[in-house]
Amino acid sequence: MTFQDLIDNINPTVYEALKRAIEIGKWPDGRALTSEQREHCMSAVIAYDLQSQQEEQRVGYIDRGPKTEGEVCGDDHSHDQNAEQTLKWAK
Repeated sequence: MTFQDLIDNINPTVYEALKRAIEIGKWPDGRALTSEQREHCMSAVIAYDLQSQQEEQRVGYIDRGPKTEGEVCGDDHSHDQNAEQTLKWAK
């Protein structure tokens, strides 16, 4: 069975269980996810989202609102993409 076969067989219940396992770091039976299992679960959730969900329903989607021509998401300096930005560190 290929990775794509696995994604094709995920149903909404399994999808929600994978998201929950990633969120809390445990399987439904209480066993902890290994880092490798977490990575595989995240890959499966992302792949499932890409083929089954509308963009605004996908995990990690951020609605940045409408853009003007040439504007880049989260960029306060849309006309000067090489402008330096000052970082302020708080204690």
